[in-house]
Amino acid sequence: MFARALGRDFGRLHPELRRRFGVGLDAGEACVGTGTMRRIWQGTPRTRLLLAPFLAVGDRRNILLAEAGTDVPFRIENYPYADGFGRESVSFVRTFDLPRRTRRFDATMVYSEERGGVVDYLGTHQHVAVDLHFSATPTGGLEIRSGAYRLYEGLLGMRLPRPLVGQALVRESFDDATGRFRIKVRVTNPLLGPLFGYEGTFAASYLDLGHMPVPANVKPRREEIRS
Repeated sequence: MFARALGRDFGRLHPELRRRFGVGLDAGEACVGTGTMRRIWQGTPRTRLLLAPFLAVGDRRNILLAEAGTDVPFRIENYPYADGFGRESVSFVRTFDLPRRTRRFDATMVYSEERGGVVDYLGTHQHVAVDLHFSATPTGGLEIRSGAYRLYEGLLGMRLPRPLVGQALVRESFDDATGRFRIKVRVTNPLLGPLFGYEGTFAASYLDLGHMPVPANVKPRREEIRS
C-alpha cells in the first residue's frame, strides 16, 4: 500500500526504508523495531492543562502520549493482515516504556480507494481516521504529513475542523553508519502550537509470517469500515 501511495517516490527511498515500508500481505513479512526515544516531549503547561480531558481519553484509547521522558525504550510493530472487512491493513503499534508506566500509541493503516491514499485509523477502536500524505526527501528519507481528520462514533460521522486537531509531521530515515532508523515526530495545532512529539532511533528485524498468526494485541478492538 505504501508503494502505491508514494508512486515514483517509493523508488527514491533508501533501500532499507523501501523494505520496511514494503511490509504487506504480498511480502509476507512483518517488521518489528526496537530502540530508544532520546526525547519524548509535551507542549507548554498551559497547553497540557487545556488538553487534559482529551489526553485522558486519548491515553485510554492509545491515541495520545500523556507523559514526557528521555532515553525511553521503544518498540514498533508493523504486521500486515486482512481485517474483518477484507482490507489489507498494517499495524503501527508503538510502545514506550515511560517512567510512570508503559504507554502505547496505536494506529492501523489501510489504502482507501475512496480517498485515493492511505488512511490511518487511530487508537484501539478506530474512532478517528486521518488522511496521510507520503513523500520522499532528497536524501532518501520518508516524510509523512497528516491531512483531514474524521470522527466516527456510532452513527455519527463528521470531519473535524482543523483548529480542533493536531497536524502530524513524521520524518524517518536510515543511518548507514549505525545501521539504525532515525525517526522524528512532531504534532502541532494551529491555535495551541506544539502538542507533543518524540525522536530517537531503532533497529528493525523482519519476521517471515508464513502460517504464523498475527498477534491479537496489535489489532484494534473495533474496526471501522468508513474511511
